Amino acid sequence: MEYSAKQLQIIEVAERLFSQKGFAGTSVRDIAQEADVNVSMISYYFGSKEKLIEALFQLRMSESRSRMEVLIQDEDLNPIQKINMLIDSAIDKLMGNQCFHNIMLREQLSSERTPVISDHIRKLKMRNVELMQQLILEGQEAGVFRKNIDLSLMSTTLYGTINYAIATQDFYRKINNLEDMEEEEFQKYLKRRLSQHLKSLFKSTVTNEHHIEN
Repeated sequence: MEYSAKQLQIIEVAERLFSQKGFAGTSVRDIAQEADVNVSMISYYFGSKEKLIEALFQLRMSESRSRMEVLIQDEDLNPIQKINMLIDSAIDKLMGNQCFHNIMLREQLSSERTPVISDHIRKLKMRNVELMQQLILEGQEAGVFRKNIDLSLMSTTLYGTINYAIATQDFYRKINNLEDMEEEEFQKYLKRRLSQHLKSLFKSTVTNEHHIEN
């Protein structure tokens, strides 16, 4: 679905408030006030707060799907290059939009989950696994990737590692003596280190190189 500039503005404001205050703690009036629009305009565009967060997830899922589909269809890249680009895309997506990351993390760690958000998160995870599966199958058919790959654990390793790194940035700074590093420089440094670590890990996990069956 295509959204107008005003709809995108409302969605982005809602995303920021949901991240800061939680879904239950954010009212439509809060969103309207922050977006400088009438409550009636939000009702006209989206109908309800539930439909608004549905629009947010649809937008973010569409962005992710478009990037992945372009990657999958690129015949100039070999399977390991595609996996490496998948890793960089995931890092950029999660670290580049920490508001959306916070919404997902808050929901998954909450003891009182919001059914509408949990359903969207489940769909997003399933879509990520399906797209990853296409990349893995391509590598297996080319004889580059080994056969017994656990897609669920691959997805958990990829997104879990990035999520943990984001959630514990202050701790990472401290144990690596990076507390004096400027924030922008630190974000670039963390992205680079995550990229190197995950690419090395995935290469040893999915490829046939030096793999010993247990």
